[in-house]
Amino acid sequence: MPRFDRYMLSQLMVLFGFFSLVLVLVLWVNRAVRLFDQLIGDGQTALVFLEFSALTLPVAIAAVLPIACFAAAVYVTNRMSQESELVVVQATGYSGFRLVRPVLVFGMVVAVLMSLLSHVLMPMSTERLLDRTAEVSQNITAKLLSAGQFQHPAKDVTLFISDITERGELVGLFLSDARNSERSVTYTAKSALLVRGESGAKLVMFDGQAQTRRASTNQISITTFADFAYDIGGLISSAPTGKRKVDELSTAELLAATPEMQDETGASRATLITEAHLRFARPLLAPVSALMGFAFLMVGSFSRFGIWPRVVWATIALILTKLGENIVTAKVLEEANLWPIMYVPAFGGTVIAIALLWLSARPSLLRRGTREITT
Repeated sequence: MPRFDRYMLSQLMVLFGFFSLVLVLVLWVNRAVRLFDQLIGDGQTALVFLEFSALTLPVAIAAVLPIACFAAAVYVTNRMSQESELVVVQATGYSGFRLVRPVLVFGMVVAVLMSLLSHVLMPMSTERLLDRTAEVSQNITAKLLSAGQFQHPAKDVTLFISDITERGELVGLFLSDARNSERSVTYTAKSALLVRGESGAKLVMFDGQAQTRRASTNQISITTFADFAYDIGGLISSAPTGKRKVDELSTAELLAATPEMQDETGASRATLITEAHLRFARPLLAPVSALMGFAFLMVGSFSRFGIWPRVVWATIALILTKLGENIVTAKVLEEANLWPIMYVPAFGGTVIAIALLWLSARPSLLRRGTREITT
């Protein structure tokens, strides 16, 4: 790679790292505040908070990389233009298409990073995050079972345990469930066990009775039972279903979209196909955003108003490209066979960048168009 290309590529990578760090921190802090309130409020340690925060980072990073790529390309192009570095290089015979080479290499490097995030890190982190969420939910349920204290795991639910043996057996249990205004139930049992199941934590009571009071008649009925299972895990949070989420699946599984995979995730074939091709299409926005940021600034001559009009037009073009991605994604969600159109926004952005670079090599066309408008 020629010295100029290495120089410009190094400038792009440095600014890209800076903008990525700032944007990731802003997005991460916004999410971490809510996560902190939720986890610390549930009695979790700072280590659990840090673990959950780290598991959400791949999603945050993937969201900001195209923006950081665009910002780096605009900033570096503007600085090199103001310091006449690009003018000097163009005087040696470099055209716009030749100057774009380091920008294209830079965009492809970012695209590779985004592909790694989309195909590997994000599914792995999502799977781990859901597993840890289920574990934390079970730990919270277990912490509610304290001997000698009245606990309120949910509104209108009261739980009291006389003692807890070393084997984990709950002795002398009292549970009042008045969530239903028409019918309240009070459970008492000599002993109980907390059992982990696929649908969440269950409180299995032995040798007890259930007193049901109906508000309409004010009558109480008593039912004696030898054993009874109560879903205490459902009081804390939604219990894990044992099914995988779409975000957890590998790209190969998404592309296959087998009926078994649809049943496991509860998602349609179109949803699985859309998610698979999004993992390929989104990384393409990195080189496209870099190319558009560079190409828009290369068009036109010096203006006393500065480069801001061109930066605004470049930003609008990037927003329209992203809007186009959202539109075609919605179409593919309706009809899976339309998946090729998901690559149209990236292709369209590339065509715009090429057209602008072609115009930048022919400034006479722009000046002629300006004179005609003036006339």
